[in-house]
Amino acid sequence: MNTFMIRTGSEQMDVPVIHHFLSTASYWAGGIRFEMVEHSIKHSFCIGAFIGDRQVAFGRVITDYATFGWLADFFVLPPHRGKGIAKAMLSVLLEQPWTKHMRRLMLNTKDAHELYRQYGFEEPANTTTLMERHRPQAHLE
Repeated sequence: MNTFMIRTGSEQMDVPVIHHFLSTASYWAGGIRFEMVEHSIKHSFCIGAFIGDRQVAFGRVITDYATFGWLADFFVLPPHRGKGIAKAMLSVLLEQPWTKHMRRLMLNTKDAHELYRQYGFEEPANTTTLMERHRPQAHLE
């Protein structure tokens, strides 16, 4: 098994690799423009897993670093799934000093509920207070 290293910081991330996965293989951002991915990375807390110099996983948190964070664009490239990479990334993320006192961390997932439950994520306690402006194709505009 190849050993992986977790890195944080937008400057550490391989934007072309991230863009390629998001635009061609993700169910949530298919067709997203490179410039939009690049901009979103620059304005988020980023975390990635690397084998040597090759990025094999990515995630970002949109946050104010005090009270709220939204996990977005988390993925592990298919050949590297099932090796504990996502768990390692979530552990490092939740060990960040600024995440320990946040009132709310949120995310959307279609298929990784059990993974996130292991880290304390649950369905919202009071969905009557949540609202959204849902525009799933906005990244194509």
